[in-house]
Amino acid sequence: MAFIKVADLAELPEGRGVLLERAGHAIALFNAGGGRVYATSPLCPHEDGPLADGWLEGDAVVCPWHGFDFDLATGGCRVDENLSIAVYTTRVVDATVEVDLP
Repeated sequence: MAFIKVADLAELPEGRGVLLERAGHAIALFNAGGGRVYATSPLCPHEDGPLADGWLEGDAVVCPWHGFDFDLATGGCRVDENLSIAVYTTRVVDATVEVDLP
């Protein structure tokens, strides 16, 4: 595993996502509240919508373009089982968000 610091938790508004580029990888980072932070690939596989601009419904992100939603823990799409996004293991250490990037 190669955890790298991607943000300070204070930089992530609760209930929102942000687009970041770290270590040559673009990721969407989401603060679902209650200490739950998720990192995913940044684009919706339906038509490349910007997932970081989407909204959270529980532990899922909804693409702002066409409403395809993805489970933030598994990456599975709740609208089309043939679609999925990459998810990356995250952890919060002393208010610092770290992601295990490939």
